[in-house]
Amino acid sequence: MAKSLKNYTLKHLAYALPLVVAIWAALFYAFILDEVYDNVDDGLKNQKINIIRQAYLDSTILNTREYGVNQFRIIPTDSIQKKNVFSREFIYMEYDAEMEPYRILRTGFYGPDGQAYSLEIRTSTVEEDDLIIDLSIALFVLYLLLLLTIFLINNRVLRRALKPLSRLTEDLQNYQFGNKNQVRRIDEGVTEFQILSDKVQDMIERNESLFHKQRTFIENASHELQTPLTITIGQLELLLAEGQLDEIQSQRIDQAKSALHRLVQLNRNLLMLSKIENRQFPEKEEIPVSAVWSEIEEELQDLVIFKELHVHTKLNEEFQIKAHRGLIKILISNLYRNAIKYNFKGGKIEVKIDSKGFTIGNTSELPPLNPEIIYDRFYKFPGDSQSTGLGLSIVQSIVGTYPNLKIHYTYEKEFHLFTLKKI
Repeated sequence: MAKSLKNYTLKHLAYALPLVVAIWAALFYAFILDEVYDNVDDGLKNQKINIIRQAYLDSTILNTREYGVNQFRIIPTDSIQKKNVFSREFIYMEYDAEMEPYRILRTGFYGPDGQAYSLEIRTSTVEEDDLIIDLSIALFVLYLLLLLTIFLINNRVLRRALKPLSRLTEDLQNYQFGNKNQVRRIDEGVTEFQILSDKVQDMIERNESLFHKQRTFIENASHELQTPLTITIGQLELLLAEGQLDEIQSQRIDQAKSALHRLVQLNRNLLMLSKIENRQFPEKEEIPVSAVWSEIEEELQDLVIFKELHVHTKLNEEFQIKAHRGLIKILISNLYRNAIKYNFKGGKIEVKIDSKGFTIGNTSELPPLNPEIIYDRFYKFPGDSQSTGLGLSIVQSIVGTYPNLKIHYTYEKEFHLFTLKKI
């Protein structure tokens, strides 16, 4: 499912923030711990200087063999190590009744008596596990605050910054050919938005020009084709009316007339498809489908009687559609004509109308149809050579004009069912 740019940005920031905060926390932890040890080591080295100086002033401290209040001890040794050696050890603390971390400095010096001594100084340091817990809590709070801040920025700053883009997107979604002023220009002073707006306007101008030329060409070509076809059919009818033709010639002229009538119907259907797809029926009104169905049922009553069909209409609730009345009439008429044409003599047609949709079903000798191809242009039902193959294609084009409508085909209990419903 598509997301808005604002939510898309927030999603990726939410994914990236934990990683960034974790890396930053590790570096920060290492830096803090290094700084703590550095300060502690400096203090231990300073304390070492003071102890050695005091040993030369007061030789009694050379007898400090155990750690006491001053946290150091001096032990005679045979070899001296003047280099400072630092280590980290855990020592039991009676107050906390647990092992606590200590920093220990080990070094050596010569006393005033010339004896070599080993000096050990220790001091308590921070508990790293407590530091990690405290740091983790602080970083978690920091992450939540950062996330909340970014969310507020996204909702306030980005919403305002992206408002022109949202408006342009909305205009493009509602844009229909023939109404180029429907897409407004962006004049917000943002270079990228202005470039995008200019390119969109240029594209619309080109499309509008091509659309106008195409529509004019199709209408003119259709009109020019319709006239000679009508004249030719009329001339053939005059020949038949004169009665000077033998039976074979009359049959051939009838076949030619039939082919020309199919060509006329094909021309009309193609023109209708072009008008539908070019959005030349912009008017909309609330249409009660039951009223349209009653009109069509009355108009095609002769065909129903001729094929001795049984039509049953079940009206539960009214089905309202906001659309062009002429298009809806063409849609339902095409479905009804198919139900009549492909039915067998004495067959059934059932129509159901309720608040959810309009369903028309008919018996037929045709097998179940493939819903993937029945709406394709020039697709003809098996054994039908007289059809133009555009009836259901026109139905699909009309439905495609209105985003809230859908046509659905099923085969149930020997009935071919077409259902028009709202999404």
